[in-house]
Amino acid sequence: MKPRYVTDVTHLTNIPEADRLILQQVAAQYAFRINEYYLGLIDWSDPKDPIRQLVIPRPEELTEWGELDASNEAAYTPVRGVQHKYRDTALLLCNEVCGAYCRYCFRKRLFMNDNDEASLDISEGLRYIASHPEISNVLLTGGDPLLLSTRRLGEIFAELRAIPHVRTIRIGSKMPAFNPWRVLDDQPLLDLLGLHSQPGRRIYLMAHFDHPRELTLDAVEGLARMQRRGVRMINQCPLIRGVNDNAEVLRELFQEMAWIGAPQYYIFQGRPTAGNAPYEVPLVEGYQLVQKARAGCSGLESQARFVMSHATGKVEMVGLDRKHIYLRYHRAHAKADHGRLMVFRRDDSASWLDDLVAVDWSQGLRNDPHSGAEAGIMAA
Repeated sequence: MKPRYVTDVTHLTNIPEADRLILQQVAAQYAFRINEYYLGLIDWSDPKDPIRQLVIPRPEELTEWGELDASNEAAYTPVRGVQHKYRDTALLLCNEVCGAYCRYCFRKRLFMNDNDEASLDISEGLRYIASHPEISNVLLTGGDPLLLSTRRLGEIFAELRAIPHVRTIRIGSKMPAFNPWRVLDDQPLLDLLGLHSQPGRRIYLMAHFDHPRELTLDAVEGLARMQRRGVRMINQCPLIRGVNDNAEVLRELFQEMAWIGAPQYYIFQGRPTAGNAPYEVPLVEGYQLVQKARAGCSGLESQARFVMSHATGKVEMVGLDRKHIYLRYHRAHAKADHGRLMVFRRDDSASWLDDLVAVDWSQGLRNDPHSGAEAGIMAA
């Protein structure tokens, strides 16, 4: 089955014509793309339907807020199409199209006409990876790699497998959610995955399911067929206002993903990306939602880390008390930041690391005028 794609919001007949004309202005700024299968998951009788919030433009996206490269990915781009922020991991931006465009996308700049960060010609990127023996993990991303032809994916896999120090190939993809038939109808793709995912040199699918309703029977079967070919899986997604900013929804997502063999790896704090104001959830609220969701899960189901992909590294929120927010670098670009613990004054309106005010350590935590009695206690 090959779902038909829709790229013109005026063709969404479930939305009143006057509203479609307004949304057309949003889509002119931030690209719109979706297919009939995913549109069929929307409950059009509910204007707050979470699947609708994921993919249908909103006028609030035009609010002046954030920046297009909110995590300064440009600073970690040594050659076109490659990001190398962490010593052992490189990102290979091998496609500039997705199966649909999530409205909260942090890399929406790639889908603008004047952007050339992603590259279908990855030869320069492969040379860079081959010349850096510290790189053991390569993440194929973009855009969505599974929109490439199976033949092209085979070429990329073979070229990466020819580099001895590349042990793990990761595929960052939402296609199993957007279009399960990309997997279900392509036996050569499954054979290719089986060929290149072997003990000691695995392929990992970094799946992207944001809401339990995306886990249709077809989507779950697509994942199962990839697993039977030796592909390992984890799930990661951002916290999105109107989509999964609910502890019960997150708990169900964590449980379902663990049960099908793709446990939750990260819950990302939304980046302050241009156009994303209506989807942002403050840090404190997000942390509390994740903790409440995890409280109803088994250990296997509650592995997710709540992190920010900040310009300086992946910063995990590890604790909260009445006066303070506790953060720690889970991954860091600078060696000196590895594992570093940071304490900030609590600010329930803050949405990003740069919004927070650090505790004045020169006076000691307990002597800080904003400190509470429990200042030295962390809720990990």
